[in-house]
Amino acid sequence: MEIYKDLNSPAVQHFEKLLNSQLSKNKIEEGKIIEGKITKISEKFVFIFIPGLKSEPIIDVNELKTIGLKDKIKIGENIPVFLEKIEDKNGEVIVSAVKAQKIKGWYQLENAYENNVSINGKITSKCKGGVIVEHSETGSLMFCPGSQISDKPLKNIDHLIGVEQKFAIIKLDKVRGNACVSRRQIVSSNKREDKAKIVEKFKVGDVIKGAVVKGYSSFGCFFEVNNEIDVLVHLQEISYSRVNHPDEIFNIGERHDLKVISIDKEKLQIGCSIKQLSPDPFEHISNYEIGKEYIVQVDKVTEYGCFCSLEPGLSTLLHSSEMSWTKRNMVPKKIFKVGDKIKCIITEIDKEKRRIAISHKMTLENPYETLKKKHGVGSVVDGIVSSSNEYAIYVRLDKFDIDGFLHANDLSYLKNPDEELKKYRKGDKIKVKILEIKKEEQKIRVGLKQLEKDPFDWFKEKKVNDVVTVQVISSDNKGLIIKPENCDLEFLIKKSNIAVNSSDARPSRFVGGERIDAAISELNLEKRKASFSIKLLEELQNKEAVTKFSSPLSGKNLPFTSLSQKLGDKKNNDNDNDNDNE
Repeated sequence: MEIYKDLNSPAVQHFEKLLNSQLSKNKIEEGKIIEGKITKISEKFVFIFIPGLKSEPIIDVNELKTIGLKDKIKIGENIPVFLEKIEDKNGEVIVSAVKAQKIKGWYQLENAYENNVSINGKITSKCKGGVIVEHSETGSLMFCPGSQISDKPLKNIDHLIGVEQKFAIIKLDKVRGNACVSRRQIVSSNKREDKAKIVEKFKVGDVIKGAVVKGYSSFGCFFEVNNEIDVLVHLQEISYSRVNHPDEIFNIGERHDLKVISIDKEKLQIGCSIKQLSPDPFEHISNYEIGKEYIVQVDKVTEYGCFCSLEPGLSTLLHSSEMSWTKRNMVPKKIFKVGDKIKCIITEIDKEKRRIAISHKMTLENPYETLKKKHGVGSVVDGIVSSSNEYAIYVRLDKFDIDGFLHANDLSYLKNPDEELKKYRKGDKIKVKILEIKKEEQKIRVGLKQLEKDPFDWFKEKKVNDVVTVQVISSDNKGLIIKPENCDLEFLIKKSNIAVNSSDARPSRFVGGERIDAAISELNLEKRKASFSIKLLEELQNKEAVTKFSSPLSGKNLPFTSLSQKLGDKKNNDNDNDNDNE
């Protein structure tokens, strides 16, 4: 009991206050970085005092050396450590200086990344896909991809290893604890600042004297100006004459004057022109007239035409479609070559678009006009089959070197078009009739069946409801195939059009070769449509009977109600006659 009385003494209470005050200053929590003081150093370990802990944690000397704290290994020095465990299973405190440094380093990297601030580091070694970079302040290791080392390809980077330099943080993965940096961004940024200062010296309209040809590509030529900056002269700005490639005009190392025509301060690019230092030959366009013939020189031959010049610097395009009246899908290089001088007629002059259109075929005789004059629509001409496809053949018209279009449906009136089409081969000589000439569209339509009499002309003197005699060709469940007398066409009488009485509408009642009467139920000469009906014939006969034998006041019955009944009565009469004869 005396002991407890001593604990309540003023001296003990004062000590308790001092202890609690000290503990409140040092909040001891696992997973935090805290400061510790070195109290003892042995051969392998360093002992650290942390206020509030019941025992002194130890750290391996080599651990401190690996993170660059070799100079800190002194009694009385304070070092940051990461508190992993206040008490493990053995009752010891577990701390780590390495982890403390990594966490502090990560905080610094996060801050730099969020504020877009560069960091200092050293390339320590090469690895797959790039290099390892060590953060100068914390020793944290980061990855720099090979593409981010420099703004230009480098065959050797040995001169960069171990040299402290600036890096930009481009990616942070907090979960995995990975950081990705870029040296290229820093280099490019520095160069951009320097380049921006150079671009500011120029303005549109300036004339640059003695720029040096540095290189060229398919789209233009690059010049070096004052050993400071490269400028581009686009292919179209080299000369008013057509230029296929810059190497036709320039040699590397040559000097030329340039005119500044554009400045892009965002992309830091300067566009220049050489041709604008000379007079524009398009100003001479007033010397040329639409519809007149001129001699042009072929400067370049492409797949779609020829680039020609009316005079030096005044270029125009002769499209392949304007080379010939008759040749389709032609290859220009098979007709013209560079240096050729050919006749052309100017068809269009557009001063705003600086465009001139020319035609060579207009200097030649138009075979479509000649054909129309000599052989109009309805004329019969000789031809040779030049080609064919699945629905037509093309006939090269004799002496005109143009093709006429002959559709399969125009081969024969009666025969199957597809079968007829197969009969014709390239080189076959045939006579055709001109059906249509479209001079503007350069199209000719010809026919073969039009050389024969049209079997449909049989209907010219006929009309709907006319009764004609037809011959039954065949019958099936669909109806009757019939052929009118003195006509070469065959028609179908549908089953529904055989009789008024549905019970009599049987195709089997009729046999091939039988001659019967039928009425024309449909006739359209323009559309070449016609149809026949026995049913309509019955209806017409019934109507005629009503008119002939009945009176509106008599109330008498019709002599027959249907063709079927009439045929039945006729059969009964025949039987009676046979009995009398017997």
